[in-house]
Amino acid sequence: MKQKLREKILSLRRQIPPPLRREHSQLIQKKLLELEAFARSVNVMAYVAFRNEVETMPIIRHCLSEDKRVIVPVSVPKTRELLLSELKDPERELIPGTFGVPEPAPGYIRPFPAEDLDLILVPGVAFDEKGFRLGYGAGYYDRFFERLPRRVPSIGLAFEIQIIDRVPADPTDQPVDFVLTEKRLIDCRQRDA
Repeated sequence: MKQKLREKILSLRRQIPPPLRREHSQLIQKKLLELEAFARSVNVMAYVAFRNEVETMPIIRHCLSEDKRVIVPVSVPKTRELLLSELKDPERELIPGTFGVPEPAPGYIRPFPAEDLDLILVPGVAFDEKGFRLGYGAGYYDRFFERLPRRVPSIGLAFEIQIIDRVPADPTDQPVDFVLTEKRLIDCRQRDA
C-alpha cells in the first residue's frame, strides 16, 4: 500500500513543470523565513533537494548569509542512519552521495551534534495533517528522530499535491511538528485533539 501511494505521489510531483516548482518553492521559502521558529534558530538542519523536491538551495544560501549554521544529513547505507555534517560552501562541497542525493564530499564532512540543532527541515513524498510522512522507504528520518536527545521543531516542506488525507503510519513512524506548502502552514502538534 505504501509503495503504490509513494509511486502515485512521486508521479504527481514529477508532473509539476519546473517553472511552477520553482515558483512554489519560492513561496514556501518566503513563508519559512517569516516563521518565529526559523527566526530564532541558529543551527538549521536542511536537506539538499533532489528529484523534484521543494527546492532548498535558496534556503541554505539565505541561512549562510544570515550567519546561521547549516547542517545537512549524510546517509550511511550500512546502518541506515543519518550523520550530520555542517555545510559551509554548497557549490564547492556537495557531490552526489547515496541514492544520488547531494552530500558533502568526504573531505568536507564536519560532524555536528544532533543535540545542538534548533530546527529541522524534512523532505517527504507525502504528509498528512497530523504530521505523519511517507518517505522514500528506508526509514532514515524515523531512526534519526528516534535518536534525537530532545524534541527539536521539525517542518516538512512539501507541495500542496503531496498532502494526503492519511499517511499509513507504523508505530516507529515519527511525525513532524509542521508542514509548510505553497498554500499554508499546517500545525500538526494537535495530533491527539
